[in-house]
Amino acid sequence: MRFEIMRLDEVDGTPVDSTVVDAASVNRIVQQAAAIGQRLWIRPAETTVL
Repeated sequence: MRFEIMRLDEVDGTPVDSTVVDAASVNRIVQQAAAIGQRLWIRPAETTVL
């Protein structure tokens, strides 16, 4: 499963940038954000059906 992780603005909480990662990478990114006090929004990435 893949997740979209959005970094949020410190002042108003609006998304600043985003990236899509696999489930194995989510924990590492969350740990890094927690270490510096960064706010994140994590949601399942949209999948496209061919």
